[in-house]
Amino acid sequence: MTWSPARSAVTQGMAIWALALALAWSLPGALWRPVPPPPFPVHALLPAGLALGALALLAPLLAWLGGPALATRRPLALLEAPPDLLWAAALLACWPAVWGPPGQGGWLAAFLAAALPSEVRWLSAALPGEFPFPTAWGPRAVRKVRRLALARLICRWLAARLPVWLTASLVLERMLGVPGLGMDWMDRVAGRDRAGLAAWVAALALLWLLSRPLEAEAAT
Repeated sequence: MTWSPARSAVTQGMAIWALALALAWSLPGALWRPVPPPPFPVHALLPAGLALGALALLAPLLAWLGGPALATRRPLALLEAPPDLLWAAALLACWPAVWGPPGQGGWLAAFLAAALPSEVRWLSAALPGEFPFPTAWGPRAVRKVRRLALARLICRWLAARLPVWLTASLVLERMLGVPGLGMDWMDRVAGRDRAGLAAWVAALALLWLLSRPLEAEAAT
């Protein structure tokens, strides 16, 4: 029996995820004062879903409109440069006091401002070159090539970037005082919630597995 390179890569990846799962389940140390695991922040699922949906729509759309040249544009790099901490601080400075605390709406605005430029550049850099072809065939061919390339990229892009978004979410949630999915991860680390951490790792591993091809892709 021969294993394709795609199956070999999936096997190696699953071995790494299995190691992460074992480390989460065998979290070392003990708390001086044990605390119960935090309840899962169900209220954060809707804002997180809106953020994910907005990124999944806006980033590919902007990459499709701008093409691979967008990855080297200086204005996009300038928008990408500020860290999440600076975006949260800018939101707090500009948020009208009469509106009350920013809440989930402010978190969503800061998250999109911090994440969208990076994701557009990420997708644009992954697009194939367009010179001399398909540019020589006209704008219609260029748009079709971009659409086909993004359709193949989008699932793996979401799976690859989701852990990065969780980390960014943690920073913004701490700054804005909004409990969410990023803080849930860290609260479970602080509380030695082995079962909760294992569930997080298993969910991310499943997402990664669903984004990988099990067979070698045929060249077209």
